[in-house]
Amino acid sequence: MPQLNISLDEEQAKFEADVAAIEKQWSSPRQAHLKRPYSAHTIAALRNSIDVAPTASSQQAIKLWNQLQEHNKNGTTELTFGTTEPTIVSQMAKHQQSVYVSGALCGFSEVDAPGMDACDYPWDTVPKTVAKIFKSQLWHDQRQRQFRLRHTKAQRATLENWDYMAPLVADGDMGFGNVTSTMKMAKAFVDAGVAMIHLDDLAIGMKKFTVGQGRTVVPTSEYLDRLRTVRMQFDVMGAETLLLCRCDTDHSEFISSVVDPRDHEYVVGATKRVESLQDHLAQAQAQGKDLKAARAAWKANAGLKTFDEAVQAVASEDEFKAYLSEVRREAFASLTARREIASKTVQADVFFDWERPRSAMGQYMWKPSVKTIIERAVAAAPLGDVTWARMDAPVWKDIVEFHEGVRKVYPDRLFAFGYTGDYDYGKAGFSPAQVKTLHLDLAKMGVVWQVQPIWALQGLNMVAEDFGKMWAEEGIAGYVRDVQGPALSRKPMTDGFEKLSWCGGYLADAFFETIAGEEITEKA
Repeated sequence: MPQLNISLDEEQAKFEADVAAIEKQWSSPRQAHLKRPYSAHTIAALRNSIDVAPTASSQQAIKLWNQLQEHNKNGTTELTFGTTEPTIVSQMAKHQQSVYVSGALCGFSEVDAPGMDACDYPWDTVPKTVAKIFKSQLWHDQRQRQFRLRHTKAQRATLENWDYMAPLVADGDMGFGNVTSTMKMAKAFVDAGVAMIHLDDLAIGMKKFTVGQGRTVVPTSEYLDRLRTVRMQFDVMGAETLLLCRCDTDHSEFISSVVDPRDHEYVVGATKRVESLQDHLAQAQAQGKDLKAARAAWKANAGLKTFDEAVQAVASEDEFKAYLSEVRREAFASLTARREIASKTVQADVFFDWERPRSAMGQYMWKPSVKTIIERAVAAAPLGDVTWARMDAPVWKDIVEFHEGVRKVYPDRLFAFGYTGDYDYGKAGFSPAQVKTLHLDLAKMGVVWQVQPIWALQGLNMVAEDFGKMWAEEGIAGYVRDVQGPALSRKPMTDGFEKLSWCGGYLADAFFETIAGEEITEKA
């Protein structure tokens, strides 16, 4: 293969032009709020020598960004839900401005080995589902356009005209491994036409569902590295694709590492000189005891506290005030720094061991608060466009504290929120009136994108079960009464195979007509 015959001056000029274009993009209204840990020169050097700009993803991202900004301006919100089925997406176009592609749903319907939401499916599963849906949106957009242009301008006023290109928001889970895995996933999403992806701070491979344990998150530093990786990949591609920074810290019980001092304030340790939890559980297992009960008994005896709580337990009121005063001089005091401060301000010995409560998988116990979530969200905000604190077992005062806390630092921050399918709002203290206006009250705090991720399981399964029962009991009579009759009598007719303008019959014929040299449009 011949070497490129290009002068060094031409090479440098092309590089400088790329740098200038990147800096212009970064200063645009769409991206001016983002802060990178790298320069435009670095990104330009990582790009291809030919233009491979991700036009579709960027167009959809800007469309979504404008929608969210408009909601923020008006105090309104987008209410969408999750699905992996293109047919359902075609109907969402009539009511939703965006579509959510959930990793949990993909894990049930889009993989060779379905299973619970353990994020153990191949990293390209959700991007492939996005690509499938995006292609279906393009097809619906194409067949609707052609059908409309079969009619005169005056006739088109009475025809359906839906925006089938609703931006797709997709689940990037935890990034699926190291930097290169996350890069490949991000690139696949952009190539698929996604408008926004979210990444969370959960620990890979540590999701549990039935053992009475909470979430495990990664250190703040690892979470930020994940976000930086996606931001870098988007920048290398020149994509406008949005990044949603999701934080799953709320109600989490473990953290995978204590490498980051920013997390030390919330890590829990034993304040009693008990055996380690691992040793205790090993002994209980050898004796045939119930491990859940053994764990609970150990926790009750260990005097579990954060280091600050351990200090407060043995210090006088004045000593603890002096301790806190010194600790707060540092933005994020490490455990080592806190021990040194305690030794100077508190007379009593402070016993604290965060190694003893570690799980068999090595996780550290910790005790996050709303303050913890705010700190993570604020640290992540410069890398992304929208913030999502997974407070899906909502406590209203915590929700208000979080969103107001982040907006004290970033007044124009946009937020997302997710609902679960089994939360008992009444039991949690929400009145029926509060539940009725919950989405509106959230919107007033800047929560411009709200999603029910699992409707395609809970909702669709219920509909299918009801129809299956009716069909088994009544046959075609029930179908005509409940489905066929109402669908065919609606104006316009409900979308289906028998509706040629929806199923693409006119588009298919248009290909034959075009090949035959016939006109497929009407003059205005």
